[in-house]
Amino acid sequence: MFEINWGAMNQEVAVRMTGIVKRFPGVVANDGVNFEARVGEVHALLGENGAGKSTLSNVLTGLYRPDEGTTELNGVQVSLASPRDALSAGIGMVHQHFRLVPTFTVAENIVLGEKNKNLLINASEVCARVEQLSTRYGLAVDPRARVWQLSVGEQQRVEILKVLYRGAKVLILDEPTAVLTPQEADTLFATLRAMAKEGRTVIFISHKLEEVMAVSDRVTVLRGGKTVGTVETLSTSTRDLARLMVGRELVFDRVVRVGMSEPSNPVLEVSNISAYDDRGNIAVADVSFVVGRGEIVGVAGVSGNGQRELAEVLGGMRPVIAGGFEVAGIKVTAGKVRQSIKAGVAHIPEDRLHTGLAASHSVEDNLVLKSYRHKPVSKFSVIQRKIIRRHAVELIERYDVKTPDSATPVRLLSGGNVQKVLLAREFSADPRVLVAASPTRGLDVGAIEGVRKRIVEAADRGVGVLIISEDLEELLSMSDRILVMYEGRIIGDVPTVQATREAIGLLMGGIVTANTGISNAGITEPQS
Repeated sequence: MFEINWGAMNQEVAVRMTGIVKRFPGVVANDGVNFEARVGEVHALLGENGAGKSTLSNVLTGLYRPDEGTTELNGVQVSLASPRDALSAGIGMVHQHFRLVPTFTVAENIVLGEKNKNLLINASEVCARVEQLSTRYGLAVDPRARVWQLSVGEQQRVEILKVLYRGAKVLILDEPTAVLTPQEADTLFATLRAMAKEGRTVIFISHKLEEVMAVSDRVTVLRGGKTVGTVETLSTSTRDLARLMVGRELVFDRVVRVGMSEPSNPVLEVSNISAYDDRGNIAVADVSFVVGRGEIVGVAGVSGNGQRELAEVLGGMRPVIAGGFEVAGIKVTAGKVRQSIKAGVAHIPEDRLHTGLAASHSVEDNLVLKSYRHKPVSKFSVIQRKIIRRHAVELIERYDVKTPDSATPVRLLSGGNVQKVLLAREFSADPRVLVAASPTRGLDVGAIEGVRKRIVEAADRGVGVLIISEDLEELLSMSDRILVMYEGRIIGDVPTVQATREAIGLLMGGIVTANTGISNAGITEPQS
């Protein structure tokens, strides 16, 4: 995997952005940014969270008007005043934070806003075309399902399909492989290359440097709102790109553990759990496993195979229809959030901004969401604001949260800083068990390094850690064992020392064969 790279086929410039400046109160998000993408190339855009990537993309897609600078498409200067202008000009973007209507179906979201000469939309034709695109690009999703019923990963697939449906000539994809198996990611890369060969321009935003090296022709790096430079992919390396992004060396090796895991000393025991998803279908089917004290157990699987529902059961957000779990020998009632919190379960959900945090509330309020009923935060049922603020300032400094102040609403922070707020709250509660769903999804390499460090430190203190992620490199570098979920069941329980990227990827696709390179121990045939 990741070994093939093709050169750009055309030197004609499709997009040229010159001297782009975009200011917000107290912040210069883009400070004279220059960016150029050619016809027929895949161009990667890299940078830390808050480096200005999203702002630049929003300027190109008409969501923001630049304060200074110009944009040219195929040599013609344009003024994109709205997303409709950008779509009309042939520019489409898959955003990191989705632009979907939860109560609408997948098909309705895909055609929403599309110009149609007829008064009525032929739903059957739309669904058929969506299913055709889904099959062609390996982006499985039910066009008749409502968006609120879908996992975060499935919603991302809808966004990709929406852009493909509208036939954009310039495609901007923000973390498009976050919910794909390695094999599916390779298929997507081949698709992107085919699009580029057809004359499209693909702008690929990703924090996975191996992906950037595999699929892109050139890479532009942003840091602190400015352009650091543009390099040919064939003439650079992941280490060089990381250094450009963060301005220092980063270590990419397997994380070093200080403490020792104790698999024989369980802190989390899950016994025959089954649970429904939001659509009333079985999402978790007879799942059992154990996490020992100080052990890091990874859960691999394509999004939509029950991982999110499993995490929600352990976090107290979803009831079970069978089975149960214990924390440090104490039985916990599923579906009771306060019971999970009291038992010592810290939960980092995959949708950090809407499920993990209260987006419109301040940083300081979010940091005490789980402790405001107790001393010293609350005394005689009266909130102690000074104590809350002092607590927030301490955690902001300890976790390096970049925010104007503790009263700033969380929704105004960058993705990396939102995740830091969530981590600060969960870790400061001194948990026994940490359930982390996609803890580094959408973060840059610098932020990823910090998140992984915090998780490993928690395990070294004796916390049992369950990491649910579609990022196999992350699981292989951090976990002691990897569980593989497929169609709601665990079909593999593999020591990391025996695991390979290709073998786990096959299991994620439900393929259990002798050719996986994993011993038969811990492998369970999928059941229908």
